[in-house]
Amino acid sequence: MILVPGRSSKQGTSLNHGKLKQEYIDVTSTLEMNQDDMAKLKLVDGDSVRLKNDVGETIVNCIGKKPEDLPSGMLFIPYGPPSSQLMESDTAGSGMPLSKHMEVEIEKVGG
Repeated sequence: MILVPGRSSKQGTSLNHGKLKQEYIDVTSTLEMNQDDMAKLKLVDGDSVRLKNDVGETIVNCIGKKPEDLPSGMLFIPYGPPSSQLMESDTAGSGMPLSKHMEVEIEKVGG
């Protein structure tokens, strides 16, 4: 699947309260997935999943989005510590790690 980390309004407002606050931690560790993809993987809202690529891995919770809001095969997560675990250190001179269109494997964690 293709993971696209990015900014979200919830991530921005929770950041204003502090990166160590539970609100920010919850927002940045919630993966958005196409509902149809979730059904294929037998996932439901709130399930924990492991995202893994050649850089690293992280465990986050997932929630479903309508197919018209998030295409099949695409994943979205707000920038934060979990998404950073999957990013290369190369910034291509931009100062921001290359983070768009990352290929990741996804698997359910636990029962």
